[in-house]
Amino acid sequence: MLKEKDKEVATFDVVPVTRANVNLLAKWPVTGWSGSYTWLNGTRGPQDNTIQHGDTLNIVIWDSNENSLLAPDGAKTVRLDEVVVSSRGMVFVPYIGDLNVTNLTVSQAREKIQTALEPSVPSVQVQINQTAGKANSVDLVAGVANPGTYPLPDRNSTIQSMLAQGGGISTQLQNPLVQLQRAGRNYQIRADQLFATPSANVVMRGGDQIVVQEDDRYFTALGATGTEQLVQFERESITVIEALSIIGGINDNRANPRGVLILREYPEKALRSDESGPTLPQTVFTFDLTTADGLFAARNFNVNPKDTLLATESSVTAARTVLGLIGSVFGVVNTASNAGD
Repeated sequence: MLKEKDKEVATFDVVPVTRANVNLLAKWPVTGWSGSYTWLNGTRGPQDNTIQHGDTLNIVIWDSNENSLLAPDGAKTVRLDEVVVSSRGMVFVPYIGDLNVTNLTVSQAREKIQTALEPSVPSVQVQINQTAGKANSVDLVAGVANPGTYPLPDRNSTIQSMLAQGGGISTQLQNPLVQLQRAGRNYQIRADQLFATPSANVVMRGGDQIVVQEDDRYFTALGATGTEQLVQFERESITVIEALSIIGGINDNRANPRGVLILREYPEKALRSDESGPTLPQTVFTFDLTTADGLFAARNFNVNPKDTLLATESSVTAARTVLGLIGSVFGVVNTASNAGD
């Protein structure tokens, strides 16, 4: 390790992590993902739904006059069935013509049509039933028991209620991630956080799309650990200590607790000439778990997606481990990254 740092042209950087620098290192550029999921704040909406383009209206016009202008002889009603609200928000009503009903509740649309008809039909009464179209529905695309398009009961329908309508999140998904696609933007939250945080239960809008899939972020565990494999993230963020716990710790008989390493690759644009970021694309963070300083540092240092956590063998010095294994380990990381992409 020290030999590599003293080389005139170093091929990778070695950074011991301590309580003194762990907060500074946390500000270095994030690798493997954006660094956090973006989600909306929950707000309540009105209970009544509004009419939108693409909705279908069944309109019944009642006229009690003997000589009705609208109803045929002997009839008291005229039915206008399956009237589709146009892209301009219009519906056609006899003796009125085109009438804009978008963003009105059913009650407001009924009053508007009735008021417009009263000069011609003084005793008129109007009844409207609404069937939601695309602009008043939500798509449950994947990851639920019953995917499909579901109408919004009202403007206060939340994402949890829509997931329930779809039969809930599939039990086959491990570490499910809920994605909301709205107006060309993508929002994400882990399912456990969604259900545990009342403010995250956002109100749905017509045209929203919900996709539930497994959180595909992973890190690689190698060396004298409890397992050697790709390990999925169980939470949004995982520290080194938590990662060791997930993989069953380090091998008591083989591992060198002074040589726990995190191997990370940074893009060229993340490199810095000061302490605000790495100086080389390939960086090895080292942890000494035999000291309180090293343990507290490991408790506060986050593992990034596509990192490699390597527990060195006790019979191999840290310097030999870093210098002798770094090439092959980064090869494993690149292979795993290509497989995960």
